[in-house]
Amino acid sequence: MPLDPTAGVYVMSVAADLSGLHPQTLRLYERRGLLEPVRTDGGNRRYSDADLDQLRRITVLADQGINIEGIRRIFELEAELAKVRRQLDDERRRRGRTRD
Repeated sequence: MPLDPTAGVYVMSVAADLSGLHPQTLRLYERRGLLEPVRTDGGNRRYSDADLDQLRRITVLADQGINIEGIRRIFELEAELAKVRRQLDDERRRRGRTRD
């Protein structure tokens, strides 16, 4: 059974090492809404493979000169676009079934 890419498995120090970022940078990205690691019952952060992919995207965008607020807005717009695409796909499937 494949692992869930959104499962929080990495502690902060490991996520920082894997991403090449300082733990304080991970905290900053979380405060700014760029990242949302899961929390254990004790409140410790656990980062997933999806979080690490997000950190890579953040790094690429930052290296291109986009500031944190710009990156947050890009992610927000991407999420909105994905939602609209899902709605459009659902509507197309619904209409396709009613034509039969």
